[in-house]
Amino acid sequence: MKITKQSTDQAVLSELGERIARSRLDRNLTQAELAAKAGVSKRTVERMESGESVQMTSFVRILRALNLAGKIDVLVPEPSLSPMAQLESKGKARRRASTGQKDEGSSEAWTWSE
Repeated sequence: MKITKQSTDQAVLSELGERIARSRLDRNLTQAELAAKAGVSKRTVERMESGESVQMTSFVRILRALNLAGKIDVLVPEPSLSPMAQLESKGKARRRASTGQKDEGSSEAWTWSE
């Protein structure tokens, strides 16, 4: 199954679990062997493969044990600024998000006068 932006959280977890299970089997590892290699419990591996929620650290440990941790850069690429945005920010990285600026003028929409 392809994961899309319309996929539910449960569908994404199930698909990730199936992919982890396939990767484990491709490496001829049992759940217990993967758990030992990742430093997590066998139950955590079982839960992940069945599409249940697990802690982020457990997910990263399992990816690392399967030599898939390098793929995280593809999943969440490092943000990059456009050249214009770099000039506007004067080389400083953003530290906070902000809401849009509201016009201090009247609340009525502007129209052509007759």
